[in-house]
Amino acid sequence: MPVKIRLQRHGKKGKPFYWVVAADVRAKRDGKYLEKLGTYNPNTNPATINLDIDGTVKWLQNGAQPTDTARAILSYKGVLLKHHLLGGVRKGALTEEQAEEKFNAWVTEKENAIQAKKDGLSKAEAEAKAKALEAEKEANEKRIAAAQPEEEVAEEAAEETTEAAAEETAAEAPAEEAPAAEEEAAKEE
Repeated sequence: MPVKIRLQRHGKKGKPFYWVVAADVRAKRDGKYLEKLGTYNPNTNPATINLDIDGTVKWLQNGAQPTDTARAILSYKGVLLKHHLLGGVRKGALTEEQAEEKFNAWVTEKENAIQAKKDGLSKAEAEAKAKALEAEKEANEKRIAAAQPEEEVAEEAAEETTEAAAEETAAEAPAEEAPAAEEEAAKEE
């Protein structure tokens, strides 16, 4: 029975989520599988991959063939490297300790590269937010500057009406004072 290591699609429409499985070649894409080896989520940046490395290596040693996409995922996680190193151990070129040491060094280097990418993405996201905030501040300042002349015109109009009302009151006050002044003058005589 030929076995393939392939992806089995899950998730909703437009948001795929895959299981990495070892399955019989004759089984349907999303059908029966022999063993679930891990998951792959391409919706995140960078893609999230959880994989049982030792179980996958066991399947590769037993003759399972990965599909092209599964091969890329296995290579990304170091499964193919570990399989290659274990082949060197079987041939006597390396000891198990040396192979494990090389694999662990590669894994730490890969994790550092992934972390650097995540840091770069978060930094770029923070810069984009800062630019958007600055652009929004400029737009608000322009909006306020455009609204100020209208407020100044309204304030000037209010001042003019207040001044006109004051002048009218002042004009009315002397007119009222004049008859009072005349009455006082009459009393004095």
